[in-house]
Amino acid sequence: MALLDLGVSPYSGDVFHETPLIVYLFHFLVDYAEIVFMITDALTAVTLYLAVQEYNKLMFKKQKLLLELKKYPQEGHELLRVPTEMYYVPLKVSLFYLLNPYTVLSCVAKSTCVINNAVIALFILATVKGSPLLSAVFLSLATYQSLYPVTLLPPALLYLLQKEFVPVKMKSTGFWLFSCQYCSIYLGSLCVLVCHSFFLLNSWDFIPSIYGFILSVPDLTPNIGLFWYFFAEIFEHFSLFFVCIFQINVFFYTLPLTINTFKCY
Repeated sequence: MALLDLGVSPYSGDVFHETPLIVYLFHFLVDYAEIVFMITDALTAVTLYLAVQEYNKLMFKKQKLLLELKKYPQEGHELLRVPTEMYYVPLKVSLFYLLNPYTVLSCVAKSTCVINNAVIALFILATVKGSPLLSAVFLSLATYQSLYPVTLLPPALLYLLQKEFVPVKMKSTGFWLFSCQYCSIYLGSLCVLVCHSFFLLNSWDFIPSIYGFILSVPDLTPNIGLFWYFFAEIFEHFSLFFVCIFQINVFFYTLPLTINTFKCY
């Protein structure tokens, strides 16, 4: 904030790695930071409640249909969902989020991961509700903030396709048209966010400072993660190889998550 007031880019050094839009947002809300973080956490909890509630409704409809078609074996009836889950499961999810020590400490420390959580929760709600536009926009915002949510693109797209087309046929024109529309909205929104960040700073310095920092893992300061410990122990000339392995490992989970989404819907 002080650097912005002095007309100096906060990305000129190597100590700041937050996105420009968040910087300018808190430049105006710095006096109300505590309230902003508390409201954001509350919004996340409410959003998760609504998302789980909506998903439960869909699952109950599917369960009812399968029961009518006698698709469930008799011995498996005791494992079926009961109506009380409609009320208690969403509440439990919200409470687990709010009472999670990591959530509480992040809010107290005023960590921007609170904002990341809120954006991802809104993305989940939009996806479960079946809104391709809002889903793509919130996913682009989450990707802009922390990069890794890009892995949620394939499962989200497949989930929306299964709500739009039953059954999903990859050879159909509608499948590819819908996929292209969703990806176009996602990429377009992401480009708007990145370009707007450039116009705010009149510089591309934020890209290596944010995304380069995430991908290259140059900071080995101890934290709650494992990257710093692992890379502090290995030889320097092996560093690039293991950085690539660790980053690829994140994206490997996209395929099984997508397949699981396809099977479970």
